[in-house]
Amino acid sequence: MNVFVIGLGSMGKRRIGLLKEFDINIYGIDTNSERRDFAEKELSISTYDNLDDITVNKGDCAFVCTSPLSHNKIISQCINKGLNIFTEINLVSDGYKENIALALENGLKLFLSSTFLYRYETEYIIKRVKKTKSKCKYIYHIGQYLPDWHPWESYNSFFVGDKRTNGCREIFAIELPWLVTCFGNVERVYSSKGMISGLNLNYNDSYFVNVVHEDGTEGVIAVDVVSRKAVRKLDVYGEDIYLTWNGTPDSVYDYDITKNTEKNVEFEVSEHKEGYASFITENPYKEEIKAFFKCLKDPEYKCKWDFERDLNVLKLIDEIEGKK
Repeated sequence: MNVFVIGLGSMGKRRIGLLKEFDINIYGIDTNSERRDFAEKELSISTYDNLDDITVNKGDCAFVCTSPLSHNKIISQCINKGLNIFTEINLVSDGYKENIALALENGLKLFLSSTFLYRYETEYIIKRVKKTKSKCKYIYHIGQYLPDWHPWESYNSFFVGDKRTNGCREIFAIELPWLVTCFGNVERVYSSKGMISGLNLNYNDSYFVNVVHEDGTEGVIAVDVVSRKAVRKLDVYGEDIYLTWNGTPDSVYDYDITKNTEKNVEFEVSEHKEGYASFITENPYKEEIKAFFKCLKDPEYKCKWDFERDLNVLKLIDEIEGKK
């Protein structure tokens, strides 16, 4: 199998590093000559500067790792070339319906990244909540100071500086898929938003959102790009559950109500990539790549996330942001 990684920035390089563990041929595509030079010298792969130069065989695939606003056009180009698609989160719904139909027409797979559905911790939390007999509520705060996201570049020089693909929107797009998988589809939301920082942004930097799920479960989600300490803190509570998570693999605590003791849930050792916050681990990125390859081999394999469900989440984020 030939795998073409489109976009050789931070995420493209991360995917290439993980893809090297598989028995495949990897090629990079990027219009930026410096990124191509780096990929050839440091990652030892061949590169191209555009899609037109590549030859595609049946079963080949593309990893779309460019900025979200470019995804729509690139995905349609890849489908027309006969490539199966793995795409990073899109943040906007441009071309969703058209690309779903185009992939189906051409018998190709569309696989959408939703990394948090592959984390050991969230998998545990989802299973634990599903077993809960009583209703529960949750409080969840996710925040990190935007200049710390990519310390090597200005926050206005990559996609989080754009209002359509802003930092808070990305957090919601990362978190909501696993939250709706855990607590169910959302019936309605109420959001309070605003600016509390001096960052040079043309969008709100902080949100408080009250979420009501279809089964009556309620949650409060606080999202911001202001918190000077990178934070991911979840509390889930009900008559027969009290569970906390501080975002790292070693910080899930499940209270045993029969013994009145709090148990630290242990998981496999998780890899961490230098330069990223402590709660960002590599294992789930690898697991969703494995899931993508399973999806290509087995037509009956059920993906954890897809474009159809993501379209509903993007509409929900629009509602949170106050868009019509």
